[in-house]
Amino acid sequence: MTDVRSNVVDFPLRRRGAPFPPREYDGLREREGLVRAHLPSGQPVWLVSRHEDVRALLTDPRISANPANAGFPKVARTGGVPTQEEIPGWFVGLDPPEHDRFRKVLIPEFSVPRIRRWRPTIQRTVHECVDELLASDGAADLVADFALPVPSRIICTILGVPHADRDFFESRTQTLVDLAGTTEAERAEAVRQLLRHINRLIAIKRKWPADDLISRILGTGVVSEEEMSGVVMLLLIAGHETTANNIALGVVTLLSNPQWIGDDRIVDELVRFHSVADLVAMRTAVADIEIGGQLIRAGEGVMPLIAAANHDSCAFEHPRDFDPGRSARGHVGFGFGVHQCLGQNLVRAEMECVYRTLFERVPNLHLTRPVAELPFKYDGTLFGLHSLPVGW
Repeated sequence: MTDVRSNVVDFPLRRRGAPFPPREYDGLREREGLVRAHLPSGQPVWLVSRHEDVRALLTDPRISANPANAGFPKVARTGGVPTQEEIPGWFVGLDPPEHDRFRKVLIPEFSVPRIRRWRPTIQRTVHECVDELLASDGAADLVADFALPVPSRIICTILGVPHADRDFFESRTQTLVDLAGTTEAERAEAVRQLLRHINRLIAIKRKWPADDLISRILGTGVVSEEEMSGVVMLLLIAGHETTANNIALGVVTLLSNPQWIGDDRIVDELVRFHSVADLVAMRTAVADIEIGGQLIRAGEGVMPLIAAANHDSCAFEHPRDFDPGRSARGHVGFGFGVHQCLGQNLVRAEMECVYRTLFERVPNLHLTRPVAELPFKYDGTLFGLHSLPVGW
């Protein structure tokens, strides 16, 4: 076993102005065992950085995603994974078999055939957003004016959220995920407002069901009305924030590597390359377990570093190169194991449609600031861009 005292590092490792993923991740993988760090709250946590170890961790039944268990990493009082007492139905915070009940009713909604049926809607939404982008005077913020509206409108359509409510949901969700730019009180208030609005929406769907995801899930009787509010809130947040970050970062990467524009293989390589959900998959051990030669005791928190795993040279040759020609198969950008991203087929369809349509319709799209001066998100649980100034 490794001496813990010699394997303690500062955390987080992101540095403003430094490349992402942090260069320090390479050094973590080379150390014996795992490294120990302290969250901003002072809570100790194990960092898992090797691709093989991350996959082993995320599939081990002795590792829990339930924040109610002792030692679960808390990045802040709000903004982390809520317990079922805080938000019933937040199913990514449950372990099997409780987690399976939610996943079984939701998997058909995001299957390949179902997403294929949504493709005309996705394409129409992307065209509408490009129309609105081009209505501005030759310059825009691609994050606010395109990357956020596309996935937000699509997930709202799938859920059955009325068009008039979409700005409300988008603004409150932004408050919730912006850990650096909002206070604990503002995020708590955003949660209350979202749940109140979602509960009203669910009551309407219960009384007047329609051909949408909320109505169909309610119709199964598998998920209670109280749990349904957590399910809808989770899908709203997961359905647009991660995809928006992927879209914006992908545009920057493709403008720097224009030879790959139009290539169908770019999507999974972009998800691997950027690994926006680097700090999302927090876990705790519910029994003693050894990972990477390190004993993790029951009740100790664990944080798999998704970006570190996706840039492990043992899994991907020259991992810091953007190369859609490689097989990105096996990346953990969508997670791994029973909690692997439910909406990954939707994300792929949205990103394919966005890049093809955007670069076809705006062939002279360009950045109006150097990449080094762009406002990258160094402080949140998700990596991305606060804004992306572009011109055409």
